[in-house]
Amino acid sequence: MHVLFAALAMALGWILCVFRFRAWKAPDTGWTTAYRFWVRIFALSFFLALATALPVLVELGTLWPELIERTGNVAGPLLAFGLTTFFVTKSLFMGVVLFGQRRVSAKAHFCAVLMVALGLTMTLFWAVVLHTWAQAPVGAGLIDGRYQVYEWNEIILTPFVLWRSAGFVAGAFLFAGLLLLGVTAWQALRRPLDEGERLSFRMGLLLSVGALMLYWAAFDGNARMVARYQPAVAAAQVGVWQSSATPTWVWLGLPRLQERSTEVVWASEFNPERWLGKQADASVAGLDLAGDLLPPVVLLFWLLRAALLAGGLASLLIIVTLLVGLRQGFEPSRQPKWLLRVQVWAGSLGALTWLCSWNLSDLGRSPYLVWGTLLQQDALASVAPATLAWVLAGAVAAYAVMLTGFLQMLWHAARFGVVPVRKPGMRP
Repeated sequence: MHVLFAALAMALGWILCVFRFRAWKAPDTGWTTAYRFWVRIFALSFFLALATALPVLVELGTLWPELIERTGNVAGPLLAFGLTTFFVTKSLFMGVVLFGQRRVSAKAHFCAVLMVALGLTMTLFWAVVLHTWAQAPVGAGLIDGRYQVYEWNEIILTPFVLWRSAGFVAGAFLFAGLLLLGVTAWQALRRPLDEGERLSFRMGLLLSVGALMLYWAAFDGNARMVARYQPAVAAAQVGVWQSSATPTWVWLGLPRLQERSTEVVWASEFNPERWLGKQADASVAGLDLAGDLLPPVVLLFWLLRAALLAGGLASLLIIVTLLVGLRQGFEPSRQPKWLLRVQVWAGSLGALTWLCSWNLSDLGRSPYLVWGTLLQQDALASVAPATLAWVLAGAVAAYAVMLTGFLQMLWHAARFGVVPVRKPGMRP
């Protein structure tokens, strides 16, 4: 939940930069209306990202006390950078963005929007660096039970970090672009759109096309990095058990842990060696090299295919919308009714694509917290099962309330659009 809203807030922040810049240069156009509509969704996403981050920080201290103690030399500075950037952004610029549009100049307001977007991006970058380091712990060594940093450049500026950051940006903008597309499609089915809503539709389509190209490039790059640093995870995702064998791509199958094999239902001749780790003799590294410390094979196997399926469906929707737009114009009113109905679900498809991709990378750490060195069982606190069950139920209930509130506000905003609110004597 935290990653979902954080990614959406970051992407919407940059979208608002475009809307506000265009509104600054052309005040009497629909860009102002588009900005005023989406800034409300951005604000809700921003504060939900903050609200969902707090339980994560609490869990680090209660469920994984050994994790902070052992990785503090790496995680401490990165978390401090991220939290400082976030709260500076929130304290200095967020109030101007939300409440200062009529109190400062257009240039100053655009600069505030830009700083919020930049601050959110930097906050998430430090989180991605920490997350990637846990997958590939380079630049630090385990000495006397604690990680000691010997080269920060290796932690921050590695190909894995760059590919993971590109994947985060691509997934976030794909989610946001499809959300813009879905909301305006829903509005187009119910009433004529104003200029701001038509601009939102075009912006959503443009962002989706760009994010889609970056998404597939980052997907391939991340898969190659996983094969390089986590060959067992790569083998689990593809479903390769035996090393040195010629692998085939299995579209549908059932990994069997006891037999150490995959029951193939549908396969193709495509050779997935590009996404698999290599041994010293350049042969494929399979799951047999992992011994008893297997990653969650079944989960990773199906998550990879779910991410490919969700990304494929999103690609198909975007391509069809683009082709229809090239033939009939990029006006929502000219889109076929059936296509608009499909686009209504685009926002949920973008969220599903992003969540599948993120969890595919995040859950690959199991059974480690820091890959290859720190097992989950070595850092887990002793907590009663009943306590865990109650806390989990409370977390699920809280997240359900947050998600329901977000969807209700989004529906209300989409239904009524931007309603001008003016007090006597207020400037237009």
